[in-house]
Amino acid sequence: MAVCAEFTIDGWLAALYFLHSFMALIWTVQLGQRSYPIRIGRGVLSDIGRKEDFRWEGSRALIVSDSNVAPLYAQTVQQTLDHCGCRTRTAILPAGETSKSAENLFGLYREALAAGLDRKGWVLALGGGVVGDLAGFLAGTWLRGVPFLQIPTSLLAMVDSSVGGKTGVNLPEGKNLVGVFNQPEGVFADLACLDTLPDRERRCGLAEIVKTAAIADESLFRMLETSVESLGNSRSGIWEDLVLRCCQIKAEVVAADERELDRRAILNFGHTLGHALEAVVGYGQLLHGEAISLGMVFAARLSQRILGFQKEEVDRLRDLLFRLGLPVQVPAVAWTTVQNAMRLDKKVESGSPRFVLLSRLGEAERGHLIPDAVLAEVWHACGK
Repeated sequence: MAVCAEFTIDGWLAALYFLHSFMALIWTVQLGQRSYPIRIGRGVLSDIGRKEDFRWEGSRALIVSDSNVAPLYAQTVQQTLDHCGCRTRTAILPAGETSKSAENLFGLYREALAAGLDRKGWVLALGGGVVGDLAGFLAGTWLRGVPFLQIPTSLLAMVDSSVGGKTGVNLPEGKNLVGVFNQPEGVFADLACLDTLPDRERRCGLAEIVKTAAIADESLFRMLETSVESLGNSRSGIWEDLVLRCCQIKAEVVAADERELDRRAILNFGHTLGHALEAVVGYGQLLHGEAISLGMVFAARLSQRILGFQKEEVDRLRDLLFRLGLPVQVPAVAWTTVQNAMRLDKKVESGSPRFVLLSRLGEAERGHLIPDAVLAEVWHACGK
């Protein structure tokens, strides 16, 4: 006699959830008692409600998002937490780098108060790097610290800013000059969010992937060189590999040097000039990934002068960035203006900026102090 199993809708959902839990890629940032998982895959937004990971029932949460992301994903996250018995409130910031300000930070403090966020409450950063930095700073300073999750929706945030615990607020004079190290309880990188990501933002994320490859993994760099066409398709299977590898590299670097006292500084390749250009050109006019692209070309040419980095490798880096649709020629800005902006960077020591340079593709060195005359000469060469 045949036996038929009758499945309810809830049963099917439970089965799908069970299968999905094995499909997500998981990597752990090893920081002792503060270790946390990174979950990567299409549809991992639903994993936020995993009761075995976090205690949501009876708690309160503030979801921090922006005007681009909130209409797409905030309701999904809110419904997931509501189903777990967590009361939520959503704070929506204007999209863009200019929102990473002290004024908006204090606005979020008032949102946390309105949400009734106590010491057992949560902050959820739903968005790109700007949202992640602000929400992480909020979580680290509200009531002297409440737990938070990073839910990156941009490629740049998935491969870089959501991992490692750096948070910050910009000042008009420079980027991330105010900030704290505050590690999340977890990172949920849902690759389905790439389907709604504008092409310009996707290219910015690719700049950080190139950076990661240039400083730590030459085989990843070769993979990018041979996969440019695939990178135009948000549903390509290559994204899981790229996001996972970048998270692995960053997790390993952060685990070895959480507070950026030594090796972690290599992650700033291209950022000394890049941050200065963002401030000089104007936040939002030149996006972060675009500025980092220019900073990498500049740093690669410095590497050629200082460390004997091969010209062929400089050309490989520049050509890859160009093929990915990123800028490789610095804007027509006075060198003295850029130089003064670099001196306000948080990586300055004794009034002089320090640079991360490449000895070869896949191997970087930190802390190089370079004569002003050489910096000026390379700057002008990068404008041609």
